[in-house]
Amino acid sequence: MTKILSDLNALVWGVPALVLILGVGLYLSLRLGFVQLRLLPRALRGFFGKLSVREDAEGVSSFQALCTALAATVGTGNLVGVAGAICLGGPGAVFWMWICGILGMATKYAETVLAVRYRVKTEDGYAAGPMYVITRGLGNRYRWLARCYCLFGIVAAFGVGNAAQVNAVVTGVNGVIHRFGGRTGWQGNFMLGLALGVLLGTLLRGGAKGIASAAQRLVPLASAAYMLMCVGVLAACAGQIPGAVSAIVRGAGSPRAVTGGLIGSAFQALRIGCSRGVFTNEAGMGTASIAHGAARVSHPVEQGMMGMVEVFLDTLVICTLTALVILASGVPIPYGRDAGAELTTAAFSSVYGRFAAAAIALELCCFAIATVLGWGFYGARCAQFLFGSRGWKGFVMAQTAMVVLGAVMDTRDVWLLSETVNGLMAIPNLIAVAVLTSEAVRLTQEYKENGR
Repeated sequence: MTKILSDLNALVWGVPALVLILGVGLYLSLRLGFVQLRLLPRALRGFFGKLSVREDAEGVSSFQALCTALAATVGTGNLVGVAGAICLGGPGAVFWMWICGILGMATKYAETVLAVRYRVKTEDGYAAGPMYVITRGLGNRYRWLARCYCLFGIVAAFGVGNAAQVNAVVTGVNGVIHRFGGRTGWQGNFMLGLALGVLLGTLLRGGAKGIASAAQRLVPLASAAYMLMCVGVLAACAGQIPGAVSAIVRGAGSPRAVTGGLIGSAFQALRIGCSRGVFTNEAGMGTASIAHGAARVSHPVEQGMMGMVEVFLDTLVICTLTALVILASGVPIPYGRDAGAELTTAAFSSVYGRFAAAAIALELCCFAIATVLGWGFYGARCAQFLFGSRGWKGFVMAQTAMVVLGAVMDTRDVWLLSETVNGLMAIPNLIAVAVLTSEAVRLTQEYKENGR
């Protein structure tokens, strides 16, 4: 079964999928006049301005919507995925993650603008996402495509957005316990899963507003703490930073020159970098537009700019910091083997010592919990679209149960299946975004003409 799922996963996330995702990103960049470069300064000013604004109790604010989206994207991939990308694709893979992030900013912008444009009002706020863009933008005759998207989304929410994340939390906690001489067993894992299940189930039952409020508190704090840890390592290894940046740039075209021949293919660096980049920022998946579309804004472009900020923070800031920490720390890199958290922990331990393992485990826990929360919201909206209001309640119960199961089960097959359908989600979403690009262009021009 694992072999079948692995082959299917490689097919879905192979060259055609990456060409489609990056191709649509380039197409949107050209049609929108590289909006990710033109509007990014204004978007960042808006983001920093929202940090000091007091939120009221009415609906979901723009900043809360951004935090909900970041909850799903800023996760274990930023710590573990970047390390794996360097191991399998060389330092040059990080360069291609940057390219993927820059193109992804245009994709995320268009997804968000269209999500706000075609959202619908419900009892608990605005419901938005690719399913509504498809049915309201392309027409009801394409409802089957929207249903496919929602089915893929529910499966992905149980796997990539739940069981795999909880398993990462359990593995991280057990690793710290073992490091300090303790013992672990399935009973402890079960109790940890039960506690997480109760916590996350309670938050998910709070609806869109409750999830957004929790994300607003958790995501900025966890992200800021992790970035401060990175800055500490880079300050201690400041002299190695130029060499690390040079290795990233040189490795993009000639991995052999940087890895000593262990990674010799420039295409390998490109493929790994792009696939990990897409996986961490989710540009093209359409998932974040479910969160962004709930925002209380006066014009779709306002939240579209927050979509760009999401990718900028996730890929160009946090992933870059992780990469520089690994490369500047001087720890040996096991090229050709996906070292994951092991390499990231070793890099931080070179400066912080034994404290690093506990700190990284805590960060993994925070990011994983945030991811389950964000993906829980996505899955609940997908279930609500398919089954009405009862779909939300049913999904929350199932999601809570999966948190407990994820703490005690082997999640390899679940991960492969959910990662595969995660990739399949891009197909209906990108079809809708590509067809409706003219509407995104019109709204962008309208925003500019109104002098906003």
